[in-house]
Amino acid sequence: MKSRSIEKIKTYEAKGFREKFLGEDNPMHLLFKSNSDHFFCLKTEEMMRLQYPVPPSKHSCHTLIFVESGSHKMRVGYEDYETIANEIIVVPAEQIFSIRNIDNTHHGFICQFHPDILIGKFGSREMLNDFDFLKISGNPKTKLSSEDIPLITTIFNRLQKEYTDTKYADLNIVQTYLIALFYEMNKNSVKSSKPISAAEIITNKFKELIHLHIKTQHQVNHYASLLNVTPNHLNKCVKTVTGKSAVKWIDENILLEAKYLLFQTTLSINEIAAQVGHEDQSYFSRFFKKHEGISPIQYRKMIDKS
Repeated sequence: MKSRSIEKIKTYEAKGFREKFLGEDNPMHLLFKSNSDHFFCLKTEEMMRLQYPVPPSKHSCHTLIFVESGSHKMRVGYEDYETIANEIIVVPAEQIFSIRNIDNTHHGFICQFHPDILIGKFGSREMLNDFDFLKISGNPKTKLSSEDIPLITTIFNRLQKEYTDTKYADLNIVQTYLIALFYEMNKNSVKSSKPISAAEIITNKFKELIHLHIKTQHQVNHYASLLNVTPNHLNKCVKTVTGKSAVKWIDENILLEAKYLLFQTTLSINEIAAQVGHEDQSYFSRFFKKHEGISPIQYRKMIDKS
């Protein structure tokens, strides 16, 4: 029964989420420009409150809420969080979240960006592994130290300026400031005090192994063998901890590596297919289109136009 309820949780794109929970006639829609589905950063006090509570949902973008004063309440995953002054809460893309209290009163910033922004000119798959709060299994809360607040505020102000003062935000600038923000947050991240379960230990080791072997190994059996567990047990642990199967984790990492290569190199599609362990270019193209909705060639053309 539980797995069926999870399957019903809807994943929203930015525009669809706003239309659903702000109401179609909400003047707040005027704050969002044509490229806001990929990135926006605004002061929360500029934005009107949600008109409707948000049931358990998922979003295709990462969302950061920096509370400067007041408090903000929401559920991330299966835990309730109250974010107070000088704290940041992150809702990773594809993480389940809900908002029951539509009377949240807080001042600060809300920043939302598509994960592909971090694939840009200055990104790497290795770097993304550094940011625990962007992972569904990570700790979403960061409490800032008093000496770091002015710098964090400056970064959010710069991101807001890039969004509001330009017709099209320069995503290289956005990426640079986001990376700086994330490393500052890393210094202040609140580590979970909960004991780590055996399933979490196996899952974390599995994700480390994917990071090392994704270019050559795509089978759950291989990773289960390295961890000295059965494929079924590995899949059960990963599914319990992250909500996604081991196969899905492998596929998403192949896709992420391919995106980096499409963005940052001039390698041919055939060469990129080989780099991610798919010797058959046609199979790789079908795999990419199945998960991304467009072909690798279309994805590269889309990048060139951005």
